[in-house]
Formats: sequence, structure tokens, C-alpha cells
Amino acid sequence: MKVIILNGSPKANGNTATALHEAERVLNEQGIDTEWIHVGHRTIHGCIACNKCWDNNGICQFGDIVNDISDKMKDSDGMLIGSPVYFASPNGTLISLLDRLFYSNLHNDWTMKVGASACIARRGGATATMDVLNKYFLKTNMPVVPSQYWTIAHGTSPGEVTQDAEGMQTMRQMALNMAFMIKSFKLGMEQFGSPKIKEQLTETHYIR
Repeated sequence: MKVIILNGSPKANGNTATALHEAERVLNEQGIDTEWIHVGHRTIHGCIACNKCWDNNGICQFGDIVNDISDKMKDSDGMLIGSPVYFASPNGTLISLLDRLFYSNLHNDWTMKVGASACIARRGGATATMDVLNKYFLKTNMPVVPSQYWTIAHGTSPGEVTQDAEGMQTMRQMALNMAFMIKSFKLGMEQFGSPKIKEQLTETHYIR
């Protein structure tokens, strides 16, 4: 069992990374392998809606780390995304990556792969950031991991997030829940199969 961890902060060892490492430690203790990918410092092009990924088995034409993460998700059971809060939303580089990653994989089956988010803020905007991140999972048949509180923590200076005792506890509870969900869904999929609807996708819009 394995979780992909995306550090969406430009800082490799900032507060976002610290919070993610706290969750990662618990996941590892629960027998869940993790793979750490730092993405927030990269130059990542946004989606241009060319739709070539839909004609090329989910491979994005830009040929960058987005395709690498797509390949890793094939053999993973979940994804944990961490982001700092910029203007009450995730890091723009992370948004560019996630738009392309999730759009290019809409025709691939991530059903019951578990999704979790960790949002780190100086003060406000964390719940709005969490909402943005969780909607990627909800669009892709990925159950969202809960915790004892919204999955946010606070800090500004490097390492300061560790002083947010409740925030760190929330990260640990999130990781425990994530491990439990992965194990439970794995058993459920083995016994009952995928709950994904077997019908051909019906796409409509507000004109017809």
C-alpha cells in the first residue's frame, strides 16, 4: 500500500513540508509506504484545454512531471497534497499541476484511491484552500480523508507550525484515518469490486 505525497510549497523544508512529514510518519507507522514529490518550486505550465490527453491514454502533451505522477498513481492507493495558503487559495504552481493531472486522468480509474489535503497558513484562507484541493478528489471518485478538525495548521517562520499543537494532532489523525480508509477500501474492492458505475459517461451542459 502506497501514498503519493505532493509538497506544493516552493520551500522544500518549510511549514508545509513539516506538516506533511508529521502525517507521513504516522502513515509509515501504519504500514503505508510513501513517495515524496516536491512540486511547488517547479515551472509548470497550466492546462491549455487542447484535449490531446484524452486521445493519448491520459498522457499530457507537455511531457513533464505531470505524466510522471500519473504513472506513479497507477500503483498507488492514495494521494496527500500539501499547500501553503496564497490569497486564500493554493500555490499557483500546484494548481497548474493539479488541473492537468486530474483532467488528463478523468478517463482513468482512480475510484476509491484515497485523497487528503493539508493546508498551512499564517492566519486566514486555509479552509478555502482546503476546499479547492478536495474538489479534485471529489471529481475523480476519490474519497476525501476527514480528521478531528479541518486539515489545516498555522505557522509563518520555518518550523513554527510545530507550535500549533492542535494542527499537528489534526495531521496525525488525518494520517490514521487515511491508513484505515486505504486498508478498508482495499479489502472492500477485493470482496465487492469497484463501485464505479458501469454505464457510459453521460455528459451534459446547461444548453442541452
